[in-house]
Amino acid sequence: MDSIFDLFSIGIGPSSSHTVGPMKAANAFMKELKTKGNLSNVNRIEVTLYGSLANTGKGHGTDQAVIYGLLGYKPESIDIAKARLALTELINTNTLAIEKYHRIVFNPDSHIEFSGQEYLKFHPNGIRFQAFDTGNTLLQAETFYSTGGGFICTADDTTPKITTSVQPYPFNSFDELAKICSCSKMNIVEVVLANEATLTNEDKIYEKCHDIWLVMNESVNRGLHSQEKILPGGLNLNRRAPEFFKRLTHHKNIDSLNQIDWLNMFALAVSEENARGNRIVTAPTNGAAGIIPSVLSYINQFHLPITRKVSTEFFAVATAIGSLYKKNASISGAEVGCQGEVGVACSMAAGALAHILGGDIKAIENAAEIAMEHNLGMTCDPIGGLVQAPCIERNAIAAVKAVNAARMAVYNPNESKVSLDTVIKTMYQTGKDMGSKYKETSHGGLAINVSIVEC
Repeated sequence: MDSIFDLFSIGIGPSSSHTVGPMKAANAFMKELKTKGNLSNVNRIEVTLYGSLANTGKGHGTDQAVIYGLLGYKPESIDIAKARLALTELINTNTLAIEKYHRIVFNPDSHIEFSGQEYLKFHPNGIRFQAFDTGNTLLQAETFYSTGGGFICTADDTTPKITTSVQPYPFNSFDELAKICSCSKMNIVEVVLANEATLTNEDKIYEKCHDIWLVMNESVNRGLHSQEKILPGGLNLNRRAPEFFKRLTHHKNIDSLNQIDWLNMFALAVSEENARGNRIVTAPTNGAAGIIPSVLSYINQFHLPITRKVSTEFFAVATAIGSLYKKNASISGAEVGCQGEVGVACSMAAGALAHILGGDIKAIENAAEIAMEHNLGMTCDPIGGLVQAPCIERNAIAAVKAVNAARMAVYNPNESKVSLDTVIKTMYQTGKDMGSKYKETSHGGLAINVSIVEC
């Protein structure tokens, strides 16, 4: 099982695979240069983006993320305002400061290559770094893969770099998890927390889970109160969450579907913050980062306050479900389409909400299965390579879908004909069958049928 804090990590938008992953890769490359004593000998650094990273890299800010990483910024601790100033300075001077007194020429237009026609073997999101000395001798070269959710691995180690430990209750399927729960007389939360305790002190687990909720809540509130009118990137998409918030707070009981409005608004707020490249929680990806905060905000608004206990239980159940998708399928839009991002987040949210609503393990499985079953085949076709359209609205629709799936499973239970393990297997097969142009390349679907008109 992945750690809760692997699947839910703090970073910046707009994309976990195209922004967070490349930033981590660049940071790791520079760290290795320093470890080997080569940093002060570097005269030139060249970066090549392959496949999906190249095809939608400009819209996703991949080139900027690479520069942030080369400058030493990390997703979990980056001060985005300072980082943007440093980026502006680099662009204006074509100079990269890689040590306090060591600067090299670095022109993003010539030192970052977008190789969209070339796909590396292991994963569609490939990135290669090369460092040379003054004699043009290659000092170091490394190829990384950004496998989704901010996870990276190297060409020599194609296992995502996650925190691992000897866990008392390992499981590779929901069926195995259910058997563990039955034999141990534990519920899913207890099993997940027992595994998590091998990594983190139990009190710290509750504290860290609540901190994740607080960051999510902050991103909701920033999105609701933003003064920015139009999101950057050329699509000229209006921010909708602030006006939505004003309308709902002035007319609290508009009609019987009022709760859906709040769900939509919460999801739009976070997704717009993500699209802006601001601080959000990867949950489990950035492209789907608005869904789980929306469902948690819905709980907080209409059911019960999000305490340490509630946040921990929600994230524990969501992690159990998300881990199975990551282990047995994928959470990368470049690999399986948006069903692997929005679909997985919707499934995680539905299962976790089913637990909060009092559902048993069968209801949790059924909720998670319903949510994914009705996201199967969803393509990833961002217009202009931006995580804006259809991504932002897609988060809102999925948040509503997650609540609907949970309520169906808990309040109107039915014997399911499809298991969660089966729908995970089906999702992966569907993603593999999907044409590459529908997997985060902007070469198909809405991306080629909607034109961006620059103002």
